Amino acid sequence: MGGLLSELGRKLAERWLSLLVLPGALYLAVLGTAALLGHGHAVDPHHLTGRISAAAEARTVRTAGGQIVILGAVLAGSAAVGLAAQALGSLVERACLAADWRSWPRPLRALARLRVSSRRRRWTAAARQYGQLVAEARRARGRGERGDPAERWAAHRAMTRIAAELPDRPTWSGDRIHGVSARLERVHRLDLATVWPYLWLTLPETARAEISAARQSLYRGSTLTAWALLYLPVAGWWWPAALISLVLAFAGRSRTRAAADNYALLLEATARLYGGELALRLGLTSVPPGSAALPGPASPPDDAVDGAVAPPPSLTPDVGDALTRALYVPPPAPPPDTA
Repeated sequence: MGGLLSELGRKLAERWLSLLVLPGALYLAVLGTAALLGHGHAVDPHHLTGRISAAAEARTVRTAGGQIVILGAVLAGSAAVGLAAQALGSLVERACLAADWRSWPRPLRALARLRVSSRRRRWTAAARQYGQLVAEARRARGRGERGDPAERWAAHRAMTRIAAELPDRPTWSGDRIHGVSARLERVHRLDLATVWPYLWLTLPETARAEISAARQSLYRGSTLTAWALLYLPVAGWWWPAALISLVLAFAGRSRTRAAADNYALLLEATARLYGGELALRLGLTSVPPGSAALPGPASPPDDAVDGAVAPPPSLTPDVGDALTRALYVPPPAPPPDTA
């Protein structure tokens, strides 16, 4: 038990150090550099070393007690800045995914609506062009001809650069994740928001670990963008901080888009792979004669000795519709009018 607690404490300390203290200490170092140099000596290392040497000669800094106090203040300040960055990262992630943009304050909601309308117009034009090229390719195959698919692929890339499905969010990352729900509804008649909590509880540990890691990667990308926002005000005292903010913003945007794409792929793959198994566990589909049910809480693996384990049914539109109908909880009826 002591070894377990020791290992747990070590991992927590490593996580606290890597996620909070080190990024916060770097921020405090840049903030201190900005205070010492300013715009006049922005890139003068000799001026910086001179100011630091002069500060190090102070009597308080040279005592053991003063050094302990300074170290404690740096650690506490680094952790506080790291917590602020993580809190701001949650807000950045909410803005990037924009799942609830219709409930935003009126000015932001109006801007988001204009953005969605613009993205829809561009996507519709790109989708029509891609559809025309696909129809031409089908007619050519009907005549026994095969044209160059490069133009069709370019049109498809132009469409997916905007969104995979009809845009409903003001951002690419938000539409990338929303597109999974839209495609599952369109192709399989599955409401992912309704089915997902039940699907999550039936997933194997490896699948849940992959999805959790992708979700954490998305949050870390948003946190990186939050650090860019924290570095931006420092540019008012030290202009190189603007370059740091710009680099972090670009890296955060790239990481967030990549993480959103990976997370969306895993969500869709999970629904397609395990949706039929969930329907089987809920008794919404049947097992072929002569085959044993999938091992689970209601049927232990020993039950499958006399028969082969049947593969789970595919996620067809009928299965998706059955899952949605079985798991959907309707809202309560309005109270009767007593007037």
